[in-house]
Amino acid sequence: MAVVLLERPSKHIALIRLNRPEAKNALNTELRALLSQYFLELNNEPAIRCIVITGNAEVFAAGADLKEIVDSTSIEMMQRRVLYFWKTISGCSKPIIAAVNGVALGGGCELALNADIIVAGESAKFGQTEVNVGVMPGGGATQRLVRAIGKYRAMKMLMTGEVIRAPEALSMGLISEVVPDTEVLSSALNLAEKIAQMPPLAIMQIKEVVLAGADVSLDTGLMLERKAFEILFSSRDQKEGMNAFIEKRKPHFTGE
Repeated sequence: MAVVLLERPSKHIALIRLNRPEAKNALNTELRALLSQYFLELNNEPAIRCIVITGNAEVFAAGADLKEIVDSTSIEMMQRRVLYFWKTISGCSKPIIAAVNGVALGGGCELALNADIIVAGESAKFGQTEVNVGVMPGGGATQRLVRAIGKYRAMKMLMTGEVIRAPEALSMGLISEVVPDTEVLSSALNLAEKIAQMPPLAIMQIKEVVLAGADVSLDTGLMLERKAFEILFSSRDQKEGMNAFIEKRKPHFTGE
């Protein structure tokens, strides 16, 4: 049985499901490698305009598979190439939506943090719980969590292993939306369809500038925004979008 499932619910949408229910979708090397492979493939597939990643109705991902790494040495951990697998997700140019039911803990929370939008069920829980087992986050949480919710809230979560519920996560700015548990995936897919109807080049530029701008000065970020804005005026979608607005009709974007 494949530990990650790839589905295509519509022409422009890809749905990735974590599929280790017996292990609460714990992230072992096999799962990380297949997840990375799918993101690389989808990133190079022009027809795909949005990617949704989810677990199942009970759990998103409970963290790293501790049984796999408990006796590992530092060299063995380095050779697992976890950072490489994570980079294929964080480097994906397509918008990513995480649809979270149940728990997203440790590496599971870090996986969600790699998404651009997080839709969570009312009973979903988030936490960086690595400190409880004698280590610290190794998949980006010390950097991404701070950028998402600020130093002081992030420090509390990182240093205590605190688990927070979806409504609190929403108020902290950690997630995008809270919906009933039974509507998480459908809400995420509806949102993906809405994004997929937008001009793909503009969506790609928005993601690139937002992420790149987070690590530079305001002036540099504004320059990146201006350049990307200007570049889009060479696209057919810009002409289509503006003419459709003037002509009072719905635009049809092709990604050109």
